[in-house]
Order: sequence, then structure tokens, then C-alpha cells
Amino acid sequence: MNTIKGFRFSTVEAAIKKAGRKDLALIFSEVPATAVAVFTTSTVKAAPVLVSQKHITSGSAQVLVVNSGNANACTGEPGMAAARETVHLVAKGLGISDTAVQVCSTGVIGVQMPMDRVRAAFPAVITGLSSGTLEDVALAIMTTDTFPKLAAKTEQVGGIRYTVAGIAKGAGMIMPNMATMLSFIITDAAVEPGFLDSSFRQAVDRSFNAITVDGDTSTNDTCLLMANGMAGNPRITGGSPEGNSFESALNDVLLSLAKQIVKDGEGATKFVEIRVSGAKNDADAKRAALAIANSSLVKTAFFGQDANWGRIFAAVGYSGAEVDQSLLSLHFDEVCMARNGICAGDDAEERGTAVLKQKEFTVTVDLGIGNSTATVYTSDLTHEYVSINADYRS
Repeated sequence: MNTIKGFRFSTVEAAIKKAGRKDLALIFSEVPATAVAVFTTSTVKAAPVLVSQKHITSGSAQVLVVNSGNANACTGEPGMAAARETVHLVAKGLGISDTAVQVCSTGVIGVQMPMDRVRAAFPAVITGLSSGTLEDVALAIMTTDTFPKLAAKTEQVGGIRYTVAGIAKGAGMIMPNMATMLSFIITDAAVEPGFLDSSFRQAVDRSFNAITVDGDTSTNDTCLLMANGMAGNPRITGGSPEGNSFESALNDVLLSLAKQIVKDGEGATKFVEIRVSGAKNDADAKRAALAIANSSLVKTAFFGQDANWGRIFAAVGYSGAEVDQSLLSLHFDEVCMARNGICAGDDAEERGTAVLKQKEFTVTVDLGIGNSTATVYTSDLTHEYVSINADYRS
């Protein structure tokens, strides 16, 4: 992972759910950073989300504290007290304001946070800030993930190099408008706050809000970006070549992380890009793409390598998008499965089945009505997904 100036990291074992792994982490900026964040759109929000939403209104943050093993969601006032105490322990240990702390949790919903173990771990996580790496934090936040998710991109402004780097976790409860997903993006670039905010939200829409594994949205979703300016570059603003380069780097990092989440979808064996074109408007294109990507019948057909293209047209039909079935066409990669709403030929299914045997492929649906497009990334739905979620709490 590229060096990001002015950021330090720490991870420790607090045994929040069980012993044997590091599960409490810090990402610390040596100076206050410009910060923006988006959170779950669920009306049932975890205590750390509620606390962080309040703190982020300042437009600044200096440290993130995050734990795995316990979501601290649906835990009532004791959960809020635990989130606030966690924030205060970090702030006191670092000599900063409580409002400069962002707090995140991931894990089982409805279980109270074991604050005795969290308190006991804080001296070590504070003193360990000189020894950790961003990769360590990526490992500490994993739950049902099978691998840590990291991405980075380096650019230049006026001959000065800066880095945009990020980590994410998530494998199940993944659905646009955030998911059971945490993602933390850091950069040592100096960026104008308004431009940082707009670029970040646009990048989130193109990445984390364009993935779905199982159609479930969680209580804890958080995506946070901190820019501390310690690269020493001239401040990046919108409408400039430097701004375009920054946006490109940010988009690349977030999209890489989002795709890694889908590829690590619980039990997944396929990574599928769903493209919808020819829609009346952008909203219709996204509706149709999501309907396909979230259809259990479509996703099980992907798993079974069954070129049942009728299920895809059925999903488009109930999506709410404006559709004329006589104009629909469908491709699996370059193989035309259907044209003008009907089968493209006797050998289409055989050639389509060959595509579905690949680990990665693209499904393209043209609605034939307008010029709007959308892309969504999804996985298949497997026996293993059921097994993982049948005993997740054990």
C-alpha cells in the first residue's frame, strides 16, 4: 500500500465477540482533516451511526475508531452510551475533542457492547499508533469477509505526489444506498471542502450504491473520507485538470473496493456486471438494472449456469421502468440471447450457457426506448449463502 502522509494506524484484540483475532482499530490523522461521510439510509440506525452523523456536520475529523464482532445496533440507550464512551476514550487518549472522532461498528445486531473489554483494550490501541498499517485495519474490520479489501491510487499536483487509499469490509447484507458495509478512504491531498464533498458523493453513487449481493441494507453502513492535506500540494478545486485527476483517482479506488465486496459476496461463485441501456431516463435504467441484479430467480440461474433469459426480461418487466417488450434485446457478453423481445435463435441458449460457466461475465439489456444507461454489479445466489446466514450468530 502506498504511503499516505500524516496518517497512523493501530489494531488490537479486544475479544469483543471472541478471542483470537484483532477487532478494534484506529485510523488517526496527525492534523485535523477535512471529512465527509455517507451512512445507511435505513431508518433503523446503529448507535455509532447516530453519533458519527452528528460529529460529521463539523466538516472535520481527526480519528476513526472501529470495531468488528458487534454492531451496537438495536441496543437502545445503553448502546448510545457505549458509542459515546468509546468516542470519549479515544478523544481523551489522543488529547482531541470528542467531535473530532468518528466511530463505527460491525457485527451481530442486538447485542450490547462488552465495554469492560473495550475499555481494557484502549491503552494498547492508543500506544500502538506508530506500529500499525492500513492493511492491519482492513483485516481487523472483517466479519464474514474471506479477504481484506484495499485499493490505492497516486496522482500529482504541481509535481507533488499525493495518494488516495481506501479499505472496505462487506460480504453479506449488501444492497445499494449503502449496505452492511464499512469503507474508509484517506488521502494526504489538500482538497477544497465543497469539491471534496461533491466528488465523494458522486463516487459513492457510482460504486457502493451500484452493488448488490443479497438485496439487504444494514443498520451500520458508513463510508468516510478524510483529507489531511499533508502532501503539501496546492489545494485541489473543481473544474480544473487537477480536480479531474483527483475525481478519477477517487472513483477508481471506490469502484475497486465495491467490486471486491461483490466478488467476496457470501457464498458467491460469479461476479456479474449488469448493464442497462436504451432507457427513457437514468432512474428507469437503474430500476431495471437493480431488478435484474436483485432477482433471486436470476441469481440462482447464474449459479446453476442456466441461460434462462426469460427471468431477466421478467425482472425488467416488474422493475417499474418504462418498457416495450417488443423492443427488448439481451446479451450475455457478446452472445445475443434475445432480440425484439424473443429468442435470438436455436443455438442462443447453448452459447449463452458457455458464457455463464465463466466466473465473470456481463449481462446487457437494451430497452430500446431512450438514451439513458446504468451499470450495477452483483453476484450469484448459492447454497453456501444460505449456510453462512443460517448460523451467522454462532
